[in-house]
Amino acid sequence: MDEEIGNGHLEFSADEMRLMGYRVIDSLIEYYQTRADRPVAEPLDYQALDGILAEPLPLAGEDWREVLEQFQRLVVDTSNRVDHPRFYAYIPLANNFVSVMADALAAGYNVFNAVWLQGPGAAQIERLTVDWLRQLFGFPAETGGSFVSGGSVANLTGLAVARQIMLGGDMRDTVLYCSDQIHFAISRGLKVLGFAREQLRVISSDDSYQLSPELLRESIAADRAAGKRPFCIIATAGATNTGAVDPLDALADLCEQERMWLHVDGAYGAPAMLTERGKRRLKGLERVDSLALDAHKWLFQPIECGVVLVRDRHWLSRTFKETPEYLKDVEGAGEEINFMYQGIQLTRQFRALKLWMSFKVFGLDAISSAIDAGFENAELAESLLRDAGCWEIVTPAQMAIVTFRYQPADGDEALANRVTHDLVGRLLEHGFAFASGTRLRDKTVMRICANNPRTTPDDLRNTIALMGRLAADLERQQKET
Repeated sequence: MDEEIGNGHLEFSADEMRLMGYRVIDSLIEYYQTRADRPVAEPLDYQALDGILAEPLPLAGEDWREVLEQFQRLVVDTSNRVDHPRFYAYIPLANNFVSVMADALAAGYNVFNAVWLQGPGAAQIERLTVDWLRQLFGFPAETGGSFVSGGSVANLTGLAVARQIMLGGDMRDTVLYCSDQIHFAISRGLKVLGFAREQLRVISSDDSYQLSPELLRESIAADRAAGKRPFCIIATAGATNTGAVDPLDALADLCEQERMWLHVDGAYGAPAMLTERGKRRLKGLERVDSLALDAHKWLFQPIECGVVLVRDRHWLSRTFKETPEYLKDVEGAGEEINFMYQGIQLTRQFRALKLWMSFKVFGLDAISSAIDAGFENAELAESLLRDAGCWEIVTPAQMAIVTFRYQPADGDEALANRVTHDLVGRLLEHGFAFASGTRLRDKTVMRICANNPRTTPDDLRNTIALMGRLAADLERQQKET
């Protein structure tokens, strides 16, 4: 091992840094070039995984080549490949190489993007990237926002702002509303903010799995009559289960009439606004008070690239600004933005860099086309499932998601549920592709989320053909037992 590697300065020589850096880059390039030829998941060696926990804290260093090999074996080879073109489960996370390099740059230069004076260029790039998103979503010029880890923190931040601006922090007798298709990050975030479970009214979704303005109006009226204080409606723009989008225009009308806050969880679906199809589906998004989105989902960024937008950027500092004595010298006299006052983090990564670089290198047209590919893939998947003759379409393709289940020839509903449930595990064991399952009303269903632009028509054809064979085998086994 190089003598400098084990020294107390924690440094490598220039040559050793180059060797390690090139080795890492070469391994990434090799992975990207062969990704589609690999299985979506590998069989798990539980004994080896348990062995990780038995390793003692190393007192002396190891050769970095050996440590990289351990990373490959223990982490890469045991992880589902969520960026694989045949990974259709949950929400696939298809990143891009430019953004990967941006993350490396942000980490390598150790950019501290919280205080304007310590990184004015980084602060301006984050401010610019937020403003690009503002323009794309049709928000007014005074809109502000910041980059956070993901949808959970983006939703938490938006709801914290709603609590402060609408209530001044007084949560007594207050009520919030959402549909039964809302992501669990909402209820968890409300718990963190101090709301009791009974303060969240979960409204049954309609036949399209959307939030019903009529049922909402009735619930709000009943709560007001009971002395409650309705103050916020939480809508979904691209539900994880089905891709459903709540009727945002109608909900915005209702919030205006009732003087309530409209927050939208657009963690998955909001980026579809970059396409014409998405604009039609998301009509009314430009009217909301706060919006959460995950750029690491349908904007193809590496994991940890969430964004929160609020209609007036001053709402963020009104909610989060605290000025201890040791930070008073960073206060500016102009329009500088200290992002430590825009959310809950003081120490913050320069997350905006990767999305900024993606927009700069690829351009909006290419990114919009990549989003459109998701719509087209899901529509093709629906067509292939219908043509196969052994699948029931439960919800048609929308926002790059289609849900379905196996349909036995004799129409046995219980058998349909059992086969569909078992098919998820059988498909994962096979390794060629992976589609996750969920429950919609009384039906066990599978879902394909096809938002990865690298997914090909052949990927979908081969996947659906394989699922048909596996399901037929499961049906036969079920009938024999």
